Amino acid sequence: MGALPLDNPMWAALTTRQRRFALGTGLVRRYPREMAPFVAVERAAVDATVDLDALVEPGEAIYVVGVAPAWPHGWQVLATGSILQMLHAAPPAAPGQRAAPVDDWTELGERDLPAMLALTAQVYPEFFRARTRDLGRYTGLWRDGTLAAMAGERLELDGLVEISAVCTHPAHTGRGYAAALMRVLMEGIGSRGAVPFLHVSDHNRRAIDLYARLGFAERARLELWKVRRPA
Repeated sequence: MGALPLDNPMWAALTTRQRRFALGTGLVRRYPREMAPFVAVERAAVDATVDLDALVEPGEAIYVVGVAPAWPHGWQVLATGSILQMLHAAPPAAPGQRAAPVDDWTELGERDLPAMLALTAQVYPEFFRARTRDLGRYTGLWRDGTLAAMAGERLELDGLVEISAVCTHPAHTGRGYAAALMRVLMEGIGSRGAVPFLHVSDHNRRAIDLYARLGFAERARLELWKVRRPA
């Protein structure tokens, strides 16, 4: 059986529904660095030195998920690991008594970017950037002038939309805010005829349990590389 799009999610997104954002036309595609740090290749172990040198700046660190090239000479692998890919597969459980009301949320836009960057800096300091919100819809909950929680859409493939940047301010955890925002996004994704999916660190048990309650099931465990081009 050949590889499925979700086995190489960044490549699949950048060559289909998000091709308008893609940089590169050869063996490598990437998101603009102000949008996301991800670089993708079509096939594992391919020699993509020329394309990588054209798309990655000297000294820049990038992330590759699922399928990696043969790393060019001198490139430094800073970290390796794995992440869980979870696909929505069942109706979510009924919200708990402490869940936030579904009408207590707002669409996040350009004016909210400073607050979004401040919140995600506590959880996703390398992954949420100045133009990440251009990738999809983002929702948030505000409390006393503070962005207490947010969640949004990142990758989009044919029939699939990734939920990402799910985070809650430390002062507002345990109140069901993340689940409430995810339910809003899940409903919207479903109304477009697509299926939600997500990625999560395989050691973030709290988040994995939350996603399972919302009807997500593990689909695959994907390798993750953080690599730096020599300066």
